[in-house]
Amino acid sequence: MKFRQVTEADAEAYLELRRRLDRETEFMLLQPDERVTTLEQERNRLVSLLEQGTSMIFAAEAEGRWIGYLGAFGSNYKRNKHTVSLVLGILQSYSGRGVGARLFAELNDWAAERGIHRLELTVMAHNEAAIALYKKCGFEVEGIRKHAIRLGDRYIDEFYMAKLLPL
Repeated sequence: MKFRQVTEADAEAYLELRRRLDRETEFMLLQPDERVTTLEQERNRLVSLLEQGTSMIFAAEAEGRWIGYLGAFGSNYKRNKHTVSLVLGILQSYSGRGVGARLFAELNDWAAERGIHRLELTVMAHNEAAIALYKKCGFEVEGIRKHAIRLGDRYIDEFYMAKLLPL
């Protein structure tokens, strides 16, 4: 497996992985028919993200294709420039194989170089595998968003989780 930071040239692979994850799991935010982003829009979004300097996407690859990603989305505002919000997606066939932990290791190195102090994310309360990974990587539950997600006719709670990095 290979782990690296995204480039503009990765737009198609990144978009296709997210579309596949939308179809494969209910744990991602979008349903399969909701991701209508074009390749050109995705490429433009990546260019903008990379120019910002406070955001990054980390790719996990195996056998020449993307198998997972970790998006870190920051801000350039002085009051919250030290914080990034995270989104993780890993193909189910690679779950439990260390992909998430390696992506978080890449993130931690990148964040330390940029003075990032707070990593935060939300996770559906019934996503036990993801919660276990996040806790293993040093995240703690800070709160609950009651009925934050609707899956069919069910309402699902989300946990707010965060990790503070050394100053």
